[in-house]
Amino acid sequence: MGALKSCLRIIGWVPVVFISAVIIWAYFAYVIELCIFTISVEQEQYGVAVLLLIVFHFFLTLFLWSYYKTIFTPHSPVPGEFYLTSDEMQRVESEDRAREQQEVLKEITRDKALPVYTRTFSGGIRYCHNCKIIKPDRCHHCSVCDRCILKMDHHCPWVNNCVGYSNYKFFVLFLMYALFFCLYICISTLPYFIQFWKRDIDHQKASDFQIVFLCLLGFMFALSVLALLCVHIRLVYTNQSTIESFRAPIFRHGPDKDGFSRGSASGNFRDIFGESRGSWCLPVFTTAGDGVNWPIQARDQDSDRLLDDDRDEDLASPGEESPSRDPGQFKESIQAGGTNYNSTNNDVVIPIEPNTGT
Repeated sequence: MGALKSCLRIIGWVPVVFISAVIIWAYFAYVIELCIFTISVEQEQYGVAVLLLIVFHFFLTLFLWSYYKTIFTPHSPVPGEFYLTSDEMQRVESEDRAREQQEVLKEITRDKALPVYTRTFSGGIRYCHNCKIIKPDRCHHCSVCDRCILKMDHHCPWVNNCVGYSNYKFFVLFLMYALFFCLYICISTLPYFIQFWKRDIDHQKASDFQIVFLCLLGFMFALSVLALLCVHIRLVYTNQSTIESFRAPIFRHGPDKDGFSRGSASGNFRDIFGESRGSWCLPVFTTAGDGVNWPIQARDQDSDRLLDDDRDEDLASPGEESPSRDPGQFKESIQAGGTNYNSTNNDVVIPIEPNTGT
């Protein structure tokens, strides 16, 4: 099993190596073949070559900076209070039924005063059986990274890393600068692309074919990156992750895709890119918060943590009746939010989560 995991880790670097190889070839084709041999030596347009090289290296630097920050930025660990101690684990595992296990988890969460607002489809505590932690809000387990990721967005094979709280800003900047870099290559090589088709094939050189292919490659990559960037721009301005856009987080009042929104596009943008305008375009960490505590719009309706309703029942006087709960109420609220509830056993509290993002 260990050998298999090692092989998978090595295979995971293949897309990164591929992208790096494409960048190295693009550098050779643009700098050597186009700017030096074609523009400087053959056409003797030294000023044009210098200008093209300056702009090229400007976009290349920002692109590589944000790309490798996305790859190599370590994820913030889940705080220790969310992990179960050995005694707490023994208490949970000693219970045979899921309902009793949930009661133990609720008691642990209440005693630790954990800031947990979201719940599973069955209304229980979001618990990771692999990491042995009570999941913070927006935290999910990635089967590829084999760990829980704070504010997990998705696992991206092109960076061989999860995109989450610690590197989401870098990922968005990587998409933006990749788009600018590809568009710049495509536009600046377009005149030579047109000249290629106007000349006789017998007069073409090997470098001309590389420039033409570079222009086409830049155009194709620009289109694919543009589509992905548009998706994440929408997610930034709504303060959603990719996972939350497909499956709304569950609160006491039901599913709510806008449950973590700050109420405005500007507030959501600053939540990810920070308050300092000078750092917005730079791949330096300026994201607000700690990856655990989130400004939740649902607090206006819930007004308290996930477990406070249970606490209110526990503190009710002996002569008062605790507020009753309709067993189908939670199911109806989920269905009203556009999410299908397929569980046929109310005791099932295992969260239905994707193994990994794409």
